[in-house]
Amino acid sequence: MFNFKLLIEYKGTGYSGWQRQRRQKTVQGEIEKALKKIFGRQINLIGSGRTDTGVHALGQVANFSLETGLPKTKIQKALNFYLPNDIRIKKIDFAKIHFHSRFAAKSRIYRYTIIQEYSPFLKDEAYYYPGKLDLERMKKAAIFLLGRHDFSSFQNRGSRRKHAIISLQGLKIKKGYFNPGRCKAIMIEVEANAFLYRLVRNLVGLLLEVGRGKIKPEAAKYILKKKDRCHSPSPAPAHGLYLLKVKY
Repeated sequence: MFNFKLLIEYKGTGYSGWQRQRRQKTVQGEIEKALKKIFGRQINLIGSGRTDTGVHALGQVANFSLETGLPKTKIQKALNFYLPNDIRIKKIDFAKIHFHSRFAAKSRIYRYTIIQEYSPFLKDEAYYYPGKLDLERMKKAAIFLLGRHDFSSFQNRGSRRKHAIISLQGLKIKKGYFNPGRCKAIMIEVEANAFLYRLVRNLVGLLLEVGRGKIKPEAAKYILKKKDRCHSPSPAPAHGLYLLKVKY
């Protein structure tokens, strides 16, 4: 019996998120279909975490256990042959038999990309915002959010966690360029030991309001203490969000 660990990249535009759902096209569902074509039976794929409809991944991790004589390189090639061209298995490794891609994760890093130059080729890959954003104000607001807190104000209904207390280990806001097209962009990277439903998009929604000058940076502290979603601004759109990396 082998436990295979997959590193997966996908464009989430055409999918109803990562998690398998009835009568819905999902990333997990497509990979499990491909596995069934290769091995002739249903195989349960365990993902490191869910991504919502329209959210992308550069470093999703998943695992499955199977008794087989096929080399991992051949499994990778076969999977990529059967998978649609917006899902790619970047790497397959052998993991310890008890490895669980979700429960073994120490932290995850998400990146939200905002482009300030419009490109029709990037309409599903980044959030276009042409207005001025004050990054220094956004960075000040981010300071209030770092650390271990109850993030109920930034949690939508549907979260799998029993409580909203998590450790926000990193919240970086920086300028850069987004390929293809080398568009000027603002990247917001969020690292935490666990994630609540729509946490990142809600945090970005708050930071955008601060950057626009609609609310003060200190409002982040106030909203956090309220522990009520109704006090937080609307979430940023899904298509700017990427699961960047899972740390073990």
